[in-house]
Amino acid sequence: MQLRRTMQDSGHQLGVPSLLQGGLRPELSVGVRNFLVEGGSGTGKTSVCDELQQRGFHAIHGDRELAYQGDPETGQKLDAAEHPSDAEFLHRHHIWDVPKVQFLVADGSHPVTFFCGGSRNVQRFIHLFDRVFVLEVGLKTLHRRLNNRPDEWGSEPAERALILRLHATGEDIPPNATSIDANRSIARVVDAILARCG
Repeated sequence: MQLRRTMQDSGHQLGVPSLLQGGLRPELSVGVRNFLVEGGSGTGKTSVCDELQQRGFHAIHGDRELAYQGDPETGQKLDAAEHPSDAEFLHRHHIWDVPKVQFLVADGSHPVTFFCGGSRNVQRFIHLFDRVFVLEVGLKTLHRRLNNRPDEWGSEPAERALILRLHATGEDIPPNATSIDANRSIARVVDAILARCG
């Protein structure tokens, strides 16, 4: 199911086919469009965002630029310092700034924008996107990637246990999203995303 918002044609042309690798040339329609790239920890959201930026796309690292610790229902900011080692609390209150998301979605200066990252209040703004992609990896790939995170989220035993549980249950994955096999190289993952942006 494709998630769309109503937006008047801005007159921008999506000049992206020449940026694609591997000969992919999806026919992207005219107008400002916004896509969300979601997925659990270790699925490659940050790497996908980096690759999109390297190819010349406007891509936002949501977990760096939009995220904070807050109440998923009200958006009220919380003091994460009060729960420094509570992985469950930190995860459940990792939310995005909704007004900032709305502002960026309405920004007509870019023909296409990719928002990359995960949040616990995604249902408050998911309707703003033309399509939502979910990166999915197998358990072997996930373990390998977590092993390469010595000082990042997932390096602590409690964080890793939480990530593995969420991977097994899929409880944070947005419904009706387009699944992307993220076990392969980042270049091929991005190719797959761009091929489905038409």
